[in-house]
Amino acid sequence: MLLLTGATGSVGSRLLPLLLQRGEDVRCLVREPRRLGQRRVDVQIALGDLGEMSDPYLVRQALRGVDTVVHLAATIRDQPPHRIEELNGLATVRLLRAAERSGVRRFVFFSALNAAAAQRTRFFRAKWLAESAVASSSLETTIFAPSIVYDRSDPWVTLLRRFSFLPVLPVSGDGQARFEPIWAHDAARCVVASLDRAGVRHELAGPDALSYDEMSDLVSRVAGRTRPLVHVPLPLVRAGLISLRSVFGEAVFATWEEAELMEVAMVSERGTGDAEALGVEPRRMIDVLEDS
Repeated sequence: MLLLTGATGSVGSRLLPLLLQRGEDVRCLVREPRRLGQRRVDVQIALGDLGEMSDPYLVRQALRGVDTVVHLAATIRDQPPHRIEELNGLATVRLLRAAERSGVRRFVFFSALNAAAAQRTRFFRAKWLAESAVASSSLETTIFAPSIVYDRSDPWVTLLRRFSFLPVLPVSGDGQARFEPIWAHDAARCVVASLDRAGVRHELAGPDALSYDEMSDLVSRVAGRTRPLVHVPLPLVRAGLISLRSVFGEAVFATWEEAELMEVAMVSERGTGDAEALGVEPRRMIDVLEDS
């Protein structure tokens, strides 16, 4: 039995059908089973989310009979009453420790490229904490550290596409941080290819190194609405997003924590090498988006 968290996310929704095609028995830890669509009848369901990893009964039931955990679930914003540090860091450690006690053999974890203790954002610091725990575990572990992961209709690409309806395309900060965006389907294929290997840390990157400016421009061009970019100073972005969140709460279109992520470069010195070593040749972002 394989326990999959984050099955309804960008990578998880691409990974689940690949696991089923491979013949895996899959149990999904999900909050809303309906979001699994037709796949919900093909898997076992464990009801729960990252905020409930402190519940020993829930975790024990989720891990019952499990040989492999693939932990993709994460958040880039607080989900009151839970904070990013608990949901991305502490929840991972709790799941990992429970897996060690339950006889799980293998633990696969999605971290983030350039996660570090001294990073400027809370998300990357929490991912570093979780990755450090996984790397030191007694289980067979595999760690993926991707650059920015995208899909044609994920929230980030969708937001950029909506921004392109404006006369100008707003970009927070100077837009110069560079990324090597990797398609969610390619990331999922890498996970499947790694399931028979352990003790490896893979950096996942796409074939193009693009700045935030270049990615924003690319999305608007593919949408057929090329717009001039306007850079919004970070202090103004921060004040504006914090004010909007105080008014609209969790319905706000973006948070400061999310905007700040685009100020941290995510480029691997190994480029596409780790993905290619797993038999996956990542597609270019423009090719993926133009196919939509």
